[in-house]
Amino acid sequence: MVVEIQGTVPEQFTKVADALARSIDDGSDVGASVAIVVDGEMVADFWGGFVDEDRTRPWERDTIVNVWSTTKTMSALTALVLADRGLLDLDAPVAQYWPEFAANGKDGVLVKHVLSHTSGVSGWAQPVTQDDVYDQDRSAEILAAQAPWWEPGTASGYHAINQGHLIGELVRRVTGRSLGTYFRDEIAGPLGADFHIGLAAEHDPRVSAVIPPPPLELDLAGGIDMDSPAMKTFTGPPVDASHANTETWRRAEIGAANGHGNARSVARIQSAVSNGGTVDGLTLLSPATIERIFEVQADGIDLVLGIPLKFGIGYGLPVAETIPYLPSDARICFWGGWGGSVIINDLDRRMSFAFMMNRMAEGIIGGATAATLLTEAYAAI
Repeated sequence: MVVEIQGTVPEQFTKVADALARSIDDGSDVGASVAIVVDGEMVADFWGGFVDEDRTRPWERDTIVNVWSTTKTMSALTALVLADRGLLDLDAPVAQYWPEFAANGKDGVLVKHVLSHTSGVSGWAQPVTQDDVYDQDRSAEILAAQAPWWEPGTASGYHAINQGHLIGELVRRVTGRSLGTYFRDEIAGPLGADFHIGLAAEHDPRVSAVIPPPPLELDLAGGIDMDSPAMKTFTGPPVDASHANTETWRRAEIGAANGHGNARSVARIQSAVSNGGTVDGLTLLSPATIERIFEVQADGIDLVLGIPLKFGIGYGLPVAETIPYLPSDARICFWGGWGGSVIINDLDRRMSFAFMMNRMAEGIIGGATAATLLTEAYAAI
């Protein structure tokens, strides 16, 4: 028997909801939520399944989950809001705001390099511990002192866990507030959106623990260069999905990976990008700033993930070889999270599509469920 889907499912999107139900029913997913905003209106908002792997407690309307790198779109949006307000120059050196960052040959790293994964600083130099990741001061100190791992601006190397710390330090230097605080005060709070970078304890009862995927396999026997950006990024410190289920992880501000929310909150916030910069009368971005997202900063094999990627400023841009289920005829910016969550901003259709789930599939970007749901959603529009 197919699981029951709750929420708002207009007839236009019944096949999307049916696809979600099948995915939960066959075990590909356990619990998940989907939201679609068109022309600034939440036209679909539904969820189903369970918050626990044993399937004993239902996923509720207000269930939230760690969305991994979908968080990056919120950190990027925060930086773009600062740019739009004239507080952060995307073309300026990072060191203009954070002087210590100029050390060891990083004086030429620009703000837009951090936002496009081209800074050459895709992780922390050793020695670094998981506790350092939880500590913004210590993280920033390490990142400021180290040398870039490739020439900044020449290629992308996915800033898997540290991008939020880099953006967070810029936010703090410019505003005096932490990334999570500024995001809450200026974006999520005014929009009434249930998304958090640094989760307060009061929200813990609503959190669905993530169900980790198989461990990331690093082919050490295959001769991977231990000094490559990929190895240094993923081993400093090693990435462990189970960290997301700890209190320490939830309380920290890890702006690249520990955002907590659901599809509704993600789609609502990100609809600022697809809807001309304004959500329910709150203007976050000007059209000119939105256009900057589409300035290609890197287009080629990513030095960390080893796959073809294209980055604008703050978001990924479609690459047919890597994300074949996205239309090639539209202005789209997007990103997703480890295990399968995804947010798509389609500016031509003025649509934001979000899928957030608890069972993590293999893979860093997108996944089978996201591909199926998006295919059905585009067929319906």
